[in-house]
Amino acid sequence: MVILGLNYFFHDSTACLVVDGELRVALEEERFTRQKHTQAFPVQAVEQCLRQQGMDFHDIDHIAVSIKPGLDRGAKLAYGLRHPRQLKPFLRHEFLNSARRQRGFRAWLQRHWPDPACRPEVHYIEHHLAHIAGSFFVSPYERAALLSLDGAGEWATSWVGVGEGNRVKRLGGNYFPHSLGSVYEAATEFCGFRPNYDEGKTMGLAPFGDPRRFQPTVARIVVPDGDWGTRVDLSYFSYQHWGFQRCSPKFHRTFGPPRRGGAFAEHHQDVAAAFQRVLEDRVLAICRRLRERTGADYLVLAGGVSLNSVMNGRILREAGFKDLYVMPAAGDNGTAIGAAFYLYNGLLGLPRRYAHLDPYVGNAYSDEEIARVLRQAKLPARQHGDIVEVAADLLARGQIIGWHQGRMEIGPRALGNRSILANPTLPGMKDKINAEVKYREPYRPFAPAAPAERKSEYFDIEVDAPFMLKVCNVRPEARARLPAVTHVDGSARLQTVHRDSNPLFHRLLHAFEARSGTPVLLNTSFNIQGEPVVESPWHALRCFYSTGLDALVLGNFLLTKESLVQDPPSRLECLQSDRPAPIAAVSGMAGTTA
Repeated sequence: MVILGLNYFFHDSTACLVVDGELRVALEEERFTRQKHTQAFPVQAVEQCLRQQGMDFHDIDHIAVSIKPGLDRGAKLAYGLRHPRQLKPFLRHEFLNSARRQRGFRAWLQRHWPDPACRPEVHYIEHHLAHIAGSFFVSPYERAALLSLDGAGEWATSWVGVGEGNRVKRLGGNYFPHSLGSVYEAATEFCGFRPNYDEGKTMGLAPFGDPRRFQPTVARIVVPDGDWGTRVDLSYFSYQHWGFQRCSPKFHRTFGPPRRGGAFAEHHQDVAAAFQRVLEDRVLAICRRLRERTGADYLVLAGGVSLNSVMNGRILREAGFKDLYVMPAAGDNGTAIGAAFYLYNGLLGLPRRYAHLDPYVGNAYSDEEIARVLRQAKLPARQHGDIVEVAADLLARGQIIGWHQGRMEIGPRALGNRSILANPTLPGMKDKINAEVKYREPYRPFAPAAPAERKSEYFDIEVDAPFMLKVCNVRPEARARLPAVTHVDGSARLQTVHRDSNPLFHRLLHAFEARSGTPVLLNTSFNIQGEPVVESPWHALRCFYSTGLDALVLGNFLLTKESLVQDPPSRLECLQSDRPAPIAAVSGMAGTTA
């Protein structure tokens, strides 16, 4: 049985193929269009999925779509009629856009299956079920508490329940406009970032602020509502009216003027800190009740809010669960996978046989394909018999390298196949990569990657964190050794690397240790600010020659910029003498506006 999973209704359009209950391939459309968070129908992603598996459209038996367009239509219409002044943008957002997307989907079906009798059966899956039930069915747990949180699906903004075997049971949840995700988006907008896309920047900014200044106010704005819900004081917001801004004038009167580029004022940092803390508090309270009511040892999180890895780390430490699972593509991109598995395991009732523990489900490029690209580009490159040893030498000497290997990761985090790698023991490395490679805000931290079997030597965490979605503390004795990946509050968004899931990257960590004494690398996504992660060798070459990367590893091929590597010792000395500037004193850089 072949199931095509699709997310096309919201942002982060994605396609996947599930064959006989196993995920074979999953691809995000943005990697091909080069438009980050694209809402375009995933035409190229579908075609690439089929090409990779040697299939065509007529091999597809079912199509699972991560939206149920008609769901809650009455509630939506009643809400719109209660707000006649905002009825026009409401109708445009909730009905006209929906109709347009559905017309596009039907036209795509007609193009590939002109005869409806030959068409695969299409299944529309409720958005939050695609998020959380689909995540549960690919988790390693037979039984777990379930929590999905995002801005909004059809009308729901959260889904709380429990899963066991092939069944999920809903216990409660929230509906629009009462949305923790939308509230955090408003704080993101206030801090000068792009809401619904840049919430990770707000999370990274929060440790620079003092939450106590505004936390009492935010706690009154976002209050618990029953066992599983949250009620929002909407007078502070305008997101509920589908306008161009998410914060109301009252929000600005209360918290101060919003940031519009340039330097961060103290109150911007304090607002980020307060909203981050209240988000953690509200979600942690729900998770504690889930643990008490269900007795489940494990928790599955899904939805865009579950990408808040700081929140996840606190839940792991304080909610009482043994561990938690968050799909590597926990946002809307992962709903393509979730819809397919909810159909296979939930609706069709077929046995669970797959755990999504390996994020490397994208395209791969052989050395022959890479060599052909290099010839076409007329670029000199050297092929090495053991590229790991060569890369480890460069990293130990302070080089910043692009690392393009094997099958591409799914999700927003680089996990060792489409990564930028660097030496985390050099104090100036974080600032250098932010300024010269990523072209982004100077305060933003980078993640460490460490062998799974060595994690506890450097990080205060006992469970695996293979997808960079659980923030933990760097052990105090290791912080001076890892300055480039230790955030201002002593935390880090760790990736644990297993030999069986990524043997090449695992071996690189140990080869780097043989030269530096530390089996940890700085790992960030292979892209620049505002662009998707690179997919092909062509994308990697473009990024390499338009940034301050020193070297590029494509499979077993190495390219270097000779002018930058003539004197590695002096470069290393320069890096070691750098010191990061205080965040409040740093003006916005070119290319970092929201």
